[in-house]
Amino acid sequence: MAHLNENSETLVKRVRRIAGQVAAVERALLADDDCATTLHLVAAVRGAVNGLMDEIIEAHLREHVTRPDLSDEQRAAGAAEVIAAIRRYAR
Repeated sequence: MAHLNENSETLVKRVRRIAGQVAAVERALLADDDCATTLHLVAAVRGAVNGLMDEIIEAHLREHVTRPDLSDEQRAAGAAEVIAAIRRYAR
């Protein structure tokens, strides 16, 4: 996806932060940290993944749904892709 390449450095930084947060969850579990601490760590991971998802969905919508030069078929295909991703994510 060429449109993601424009912002890939920012996205990769987000993914690396998420990886660090997941590693913190693993460390908390291995260290037998209390439940509240572990829940807060997991909630932070979820929030970070949601933010990443929002950013990628927005990029997809701008590139594959709302661009003025797209045909109706291209818009429908772009919308179907994002709907499928949201449905999978919402499970």
